[in-house]
Amino acid sequence: MKNTYYITTPIYYVNDLPHIGHAYTTLSCDILARFKRLDDFDVFFLTGTDEHGQKVETAANNKNVKPHDFVDEVSQNFKNLLNCMNFSTDDFIRTTEKRHIKSCHKIWNALIDNGHIYLGKYAGWYAVRDEAFFLESELIDGKAPSGAPVEWVEEPSYFFDLSKWQDKLLSFYDENKDFISPISRRNEILSFVKGGLKDLSVSRTSFSWGVNVPNDDNHIMYVWLDALTNYLSACNYSEDDNKKKFSKFWPANIHMVGKDIIRFHAVYWPAFLMAAKLPLPKKIFAHGWWTNEGNKISKSLGNVINPFEIVEKYGIDQVRYFLMREVPFGNDGDFSNSQLVNRVNSDLANSYGNLFQRVVSMICKNCDEEVPLKPKNFKIEDLILINSIKDHMDDYRFLIDNQKFDQYLKNIWITISNANKYVDEQAPWSLKKSDFSRMEDVLYILLETVRQVSILLQPFMPDSSKAILDHLKIADDERDFKSLGNMYEGGIKISTPLPLFPRIN
Repeated sequence: MKNTYYITTPIYYVNDLPHIGHAYTTLSCDILARFKRLDDFDVFFLTGTDEHGQKVETAANNKNVKPHDFVDEVSQNFKNLLNCMNFSTDDFIRTTEKRHIKSCHKIWNALIDNGHIYLGKYAGWYAVRDEAFFLESELIDGKAPSGAPVEWVEEPSYFFDLSKWQDKLLSFYDENKDFISPISRRNEILSFVKGGLKDLSVSRTSFSWGVNVPNDDNHIMYVWLDALTNYLSACNYSEDDNKKKFSKFWPANIHMVGKDIIRFHAVYWPAFLMAAKLPLPKKIFAHGWWTNEGNKISKSLGNVINPFEIVEKYGIDQVRYFLMREVPFGNDGDFSNSQLVNRVNSDLANSYGNLFQRVVSMICKNCDEEVPLKPKNFKIEDLILINSIKDHMDDYRFLIDNQKFDQYLKNIWITISNANKYVDEQAPWSLKKSDFSRMEDVLYILLETVRQVSILLQPFMPDSSKAILDHLKIADDERDFKSLGNMYEGGIKISTPLPLFPRIN
């Protein structure tokens, strides 16, 4: 039986259009999903949209449309992003779906039955934009820590006994050091929980767009209890007669989120799950934010980065590569058009693309368009190059499992750089006259290196990798990581390729 891997994005709030942050989060999950599939895992990759709450209701009212019509339109924009960025999702969940509402009712009833929800009255500060409650002590200049305006709210409310879970959460964090990553976010959460937890209001009565509380239609479930439950809904949590999917994939291997919502995922969510007597996810990773040319991104500044536009301008794989290569994942990063162009031209056009182009062109020119046969004997410099990938797969697995995407790419580009140096040092154009057999060996070694590199780059640049592997006539069932142990079959006819990564001027 295959190992399983369940990965989730946050479900994206549908009060606005997708931006670069949404693309970035989902891209990181797509890379993990593709890598694990190539490594023989049974993968479940989930994304979707969070469609309830006061903010959505207000946005719909402002457009003079019904909330359901509003969320249908905006949710489709997020589905369109999947195709735009070539994401390989397995499911797209919407919180307006019946399967999700059933799951929300089930976890609510579990919390009720286990004695962790009680009826009271809420009086305090609420940020509609963040869909979050805040203590007076948490406000900064009269606003939420995010800068969102807050309003005083007084209304009947059901409460979750979050205060009782402080010690249990701290013990869990201590026993599971890797539960929250990176370390800066872990320290942030530890500080927050050690500062003391208050019982959490988990229902609202002042608006109607949401999941009703079971047996009390006057109350709507708190949007974050509703939203977080999506991770269970997609696994058939509510289907008592069909638990195969739930038992197969839950708990999730990783929830990927932005750092602005780490508290909901690393504090509230594990407490809800503990109280419902459900297993906790294995990891929460909170990545950083992007700026635009050094400036904070905001609608008011008019500098929101539209992923559809940049993909159309630069290409899917070019954008995917830049976003993962430019900054260590987990840190904040700056989106720069000039830096993207430099990356594409330097790394993709001049290095990787040029290696592929020149090697295949030399084979076509000097070997009658036929890949040389596997050498009978290898020189030490040959072995160093062709073993630089397959002998270090455990290192690549470690980097992926720890979300060190930029280092993964750096390591591959070391091999690409070494391959380009190998071309210059071996000078196959000279060997053609002095040692034709050695020229064939050199070209074989180079093409084998291109094959390995292209297999390993599939999670990051699927279209480009496919184009190269197709050109080399690598069968579809010979593109997983097990295939790295099998060397390229020579004697295959190939043709001169078109430039894969045209330079951007």
